[in-house]
Amino acid sequence: MPTMARERIVTAERLDPDEERLNWSLRPTQLDDYVGQPQLVERLRIAIQAAKQRGEPLEHILLHGPPGLGKTTLAHVIGHEMGGQVHLTSGPALTRAGDLVGPLTKLKRGDILFVDEIHRLPAAVEEYIYPAMEDFRIDVSVDSGMHARSITLNVEPFCLIGATTRAGLVSGPLRSRFGMTHHLEFYSETDLHTIAHRSASLLHMQCDCEDTLALPAKRSRGTPRIVNRLLRRIRDYAQVHNNGIVNPDIVAEALTLEGIDALGLDPLDRKYLKVLGTTFQGGPAGIEAIAATMSEESDTLEEVVEPYLLQCGYLTRTRRGRQLTQRGAAHVGITLASTSSEAPLFEE
Repeated sequence: MPTMARERIVTAERLDPDEERLNWSLRPTQLDDYVGQPQLVERLRIAIQAAKQRGEPLEHILLHGPPGLGKTTLAHVIGHEMGGQVHLTSGPALTRAGDLVGPLTKLKRGDILFVDEIHRLPAAVEEYIYPAMEDFRIDVSVDSGMHARSITLNVEPFCLIGATTRAGLVSGPLRSRFGMTHHLEFYSETDLHTIAHRSASLLHMQCDCEDTLALPAKRSRGTPRIVNRLLRRIRDYAQVHNNGIVNPDIVAEALTLEGIDALGLDPLDRKYLKVLGTTFQGGPAGIEAIAATMSEESDTLEEVVEPYLLQCGYLTRTRRGRQLTQRGAAHVGITLASTSSEAPLFEE
């Protein structure tokens, strides 16, 4: 039987509502405080300034990229810069066209409607939102049967910001209605170090030197959400073991306790690499076979574990299955046979 899902500190996904509540206090509220994504920030700065000069709402924006990179944060920064409120909803929450009537009619001029996981909008809801995006109006059906009729309601000019981790699933007609589309990239260690210092200050952490937070920045997989999560664990560890003083030794001890190695891999990542390298002699091996050996769900491995291993170059996907690379084998102390290091046939 597969094991129950476990909490992974290095996952970029939201863990629970309490974590999101804690993160709100760490998020920037204006573009000048936003770290990273320089091209997007510059594009937004110009678009916001131009829209404010014309007295118009900002054009609709589609943000896509891996989770934890700041799509929701950017929506609130844009709302603050435009002087409007941000109204949050998500694709899975909008199951019928009528579900949009309330959020759209509550909007005031210049407000932001943020739709997370917008790729999961049902087709009927997409059709309904098109006139709202283009003409700032919606058609509402009243009565039913032979007495059915529709009335047109005007909505205040607003900006729709859609966020998705799977841009390829956003339909062409919906994508074409966004005036600005941008892919969020993983953050550099330098940017994460800056974010870590800002967050540590807001968390009132007592760091004894400038380089104290270099380690969590390096091990956070290029993701601000992860570096903020690591900082809270480090703060707790320092409070218990060192009177709240954070130094490089305390940081290293805290991350070791969490099982996070020098590249940000946790025990589940390393277990995957070891199983593939030992049980399957480096592969190729099917994902179902690997999942059964590890007593994990195959979806968990595909969606949570494999993306970062692929990014690191520790794993390849081939037509015959998953294959461990020499770099991946070396990281977990495994020597691959020469047959397992041959160039694989990559998936198309």
